[in-house]
Amino acid sequence: MNIENINQKINSQREQLLKHSLYQNIRTIEDLRQFQEYHVYAVWDFMSLLKALQIKLTCATTPWLPVGNPETRYLINEIVLAEETDLTLDGRRQSHYEMYIEAMEACGADTLSIQSFLENVIATQNIFVSIKKSNLHPNVKEFLNFTFQVIEQGKPHEIAAAFTFGREDLIPDMFTAILKNFQANFPETDLSKLIYYFERHIELDGDEHGPMAMQMIEELCGDSAQKWEEVEAISIQALEKRIGLWDAIAEKITTKEMCI
Repeated sequence: MNIENINQKINSQREQLLKHSLYQNIRTIEDLRQFQEYHVYAVWDFMSLLKALQIKLTCATTPWLPVGNPETRYLINEIVLAEETDLTLDGRRQSHYEMYIEAMEACGADTLSIQSFLENVIATQNIFVSIKKSNLHPNVKEFLNFTFQVIEQGKPHEIAAAFTFGREDLIPDMFTAILKNFQANFPETDLSKLIYYFERHIELDGDEHGPMAMQMIEELCGDSAQKWEEVEAISIQALEKRIGLWDAIAEKITTKEMCI
């Protein structure tokens, strides 16, 4: 099995996600805010997948030792550098999560929910307890639980699968579709920070991070049929959880419209 085989296996879920009704449902600034208030959890937990890979594939302890394949170390460190300390629209250094929070604030979206959630994560020191106690939509809880279960299982190729096929590989197409709607529907609203965030992901993930992540999968799986099968299973699950997240956002938006 190889990357081409995985892409064929996940094509159905990928097409379902890329053609999701959510993109057409975002028609007002309030719809956009609802989207951000749910999507921010995916922006945040992505960073945990990334750091889990860095811990597994590089030396993140002392004394330092040359861990694993140097090519894989380079790949993950290069992605971490951009995701954790990228340049903002005005030239500052921020993680993509922090950029997204600022974009939410600029749009008038509520950031108190995600901030309270993270405060609870710090207080409990147990992500699963924090997810369970939260008032998040069940689909968002499932999405987060899946991410951290994959991380807890600790298999680098599975973490890389969730990271690559469930996230990085999809981001350029998904964000391009969303961005077109934003520009068409909100021409008089200042969405510069949000548009910059999306365009930055399209640039990085389409041109650099996506291909890097694919190479990382190949390095981690090698000739192991079992690892490739596990990558396939995790990739399908990751896409299904993302579809569930998109369903939850679409439900929130349409329910709100029906109440008006």
